[in-house]
Amino acid sequence: MSFFTEPVLDPRARDLFEAVRDLPIVSPHGHCDPRWWAEDAAFPDPAELLIIPDHYVFRMLYSQGVPLSDLGIGVPPEDRNAREIFRCFARHWHCFLGTPSREWMEFTLYRTMGVDRALSPETADIVFDQITEKLAQPEFRPRALFDRFDIEVLATTDPANDPLSHHKAIAASGWHGRIVPTFRPDSLLNPARPDFRSEVSRLGKLTDQDTTTYAGNLEAIRLRRAAFRELGATATDHDVPALATTWLAPNEIEALHARASKETLNPDEALAYYGHLLVEMAQMSAEDGMVMQLHVGSRRSTNSRILAEHGPNMGSDIPVAVNWVQGMDALLNRVGNDPALRVILFTLDETTYSRELAPMAGHWPSLRIGPPWWFHDSPNGIQRFFDQIVESAGYFNLAGFNDDTRAFLSIPARHTTWRRGVCLHLADQIERGRLSKQDAERLAPYLCRDQAAEAYRLG
Repeated sequence: MSFFTEPVLDPRARDLFEAVRDLPIVSPHGHCDPRWWAEDAAFPDPAELLIIPDHYVFRMLYSQGVPLSDLGIGVPPEDRNAREIFRCFARHWHCFLGTPSREWMEFTLYRTMGVDRALSPETADIVFDQITEKLAQPEFRPRALFDRFDIEVLATTDPANDPLSHHKAIAASGWHGRIVPTFRPDSLLNPARPDFRSEVSRLGKLTDQDTTTYAGNLEAIRLRRAAFRELGATATDHDVPALATTWLAPNEIEALHARASKETLNPDEALAYYGHLLVEMAQMSAEDGMVMQLHVGSRRSTNSRILAEHGPNMGSDIPVAVNWVQGMDALLNRVGNDPALRVILFTLDETTYSRELAPMAGHWPSLRIGPPWWFHDSPNGIQRFFDQIVESAGYFNLAGFNDDTRAFLSIPARHTTWRRGVCLHLADQIERGRLSKQDAERLAPYLCRDQAAEAYRLG
């Protein structure tokens, strides 16, 4: 018996969905750990797998007064009580009603894991034991699940200075699964980051370049990009806390770089340096073909207490307004007309969908619009996205779907949510006389699988 209830679709949407629901998965952007497939070890326990890495889950529990330490976050693995963590989750299971997390977790529990009891405080131990038993079986190891999920390719996100040892181990193992890295250079570009100076120094040692000079620093970055490409990377990823691209004269950027290495830049100078480096990254992408992703519109770590106790990425990042036109001006007017450049834009500021992003992508040949991200990758968020984007940008200036998750077992659920949302949108377009049935049937597989592979140049 399954406790996952399929949403009821009208006949047009149902027919479209049946044709795409089992397509192979292309996962071109996410945050899964490549160690899982390098080592192919059993996942340790239900809490470690389903709760601790998933900020969608633990931020909801924290909002209900549950300390993060009670969820094992910031607690050494040997001191965690996985069963108690899962019991705590079950006591708050009702809090997820109405959220996409509830839908994804039900799919994971009942479809993927085959749990045969509805989760509740009373059944927490039974469900925990069933999952634990499953995780001990070979078919629930990372590589077997990758095959079972029918994933064609999965991209991780890796710091620019990462030695990529797990990716190398995967490549050397002879396993057929395609796991590729993504180049994440935030710590090398933004002087406002606390690890900027140490990471730039580490970059120099890693590449045998003099990163105290601006030219040497750029060459070192080029070398790291090439190292990522050798292991299959096709994209870069940039978490942009403040979008303000700029282009500085050679003497200006040289002077700022010299001062950045000594941590003597004021905030305005640091922002100018960062804005210039983003343009440099776009120029490199036009040269080497790596797709540039910009994730913009999140104010990070707004809870200073949680930041101090647990570090970043602990659920207190909040959407903020973005000025895309002004923020992208220098980058686009320097390299945005080059069709060799591809930049995928992600926003948490939905007010910019129709006002800025759709008109921009409908003009600049370098731009694609990424799917609804983070707070908005939900059934209603997908509907809002299509309603506000398509009339100005069309379908072919989008970038398909990516799950952008650390929660590996939720990947099929997230893609299913997107595919259902695509089919609901296309069925509505047929109903309104804006698409023919034949056009919708062609668009559905493109938006659900093919477009992501094309947008990310994954072949």
